[in-house]
Amino acid sequence: MRRTLVIAFLIIISFVLQTTVFNLHDISGVTPDLLIIITMSFGIMRGRREGLLTGFFCGMLYDIFYGSLMGPFMFLYMLVGYVNGFFHRKYLMEDVMLPVMISAVDELFIEFMVYIFAFLLRNRLYFGRYLVHIILPKTLYTVLITVVVYRIYVRINKYLKKKVSEAKK
Repeated sequence: MRRTLVIAFLIIISFVLQTTVFNLHDISGVTPDLLIIITMSFGIMRGRREGLLTGFFCGMLYDIFYGSLMGPFMFLYMLVGYVNGFFHRKYLMEDVMLPVMISAVDELFIEFMVYIFAFLLRNRLYFGRYLVHIILPKTLYTVLITVVVYRIYVRINKYLKKKVSEAKK
């Protein structure tokens, strides 16, 4: 129960920071995607199920506030969280390189899908411009923020695991 409340709180805090603080301090009109970072982090640290559920709620929040349809970002974030859950057993939690690379791939995937559905299907074929001005800066910004934020999530996850193990005794 405690873990669920903490993750829900982290999702809300990440969303609020992404939409307020980082919007005020954007670089070239681009902000980091903290919801991708939390989805990726808990997918890697806790497994496919937790990644899927975290992605569901992150995507739902994004769809509610920014989407014209309910579901596209929810599906994308769920997919990212589930796929990242496959790395759960294959890494050391303190290692930062794997999460950094995975967050870059996740961000590239999400932004490429946004390009396909928001621009390409409307016959706007400016992929080079979109890649240079949106996708690459946003990916770089998200990767830089991942280095810091992921370590915070690791500490929170260790604390939650410790509390669960203490409660079982």
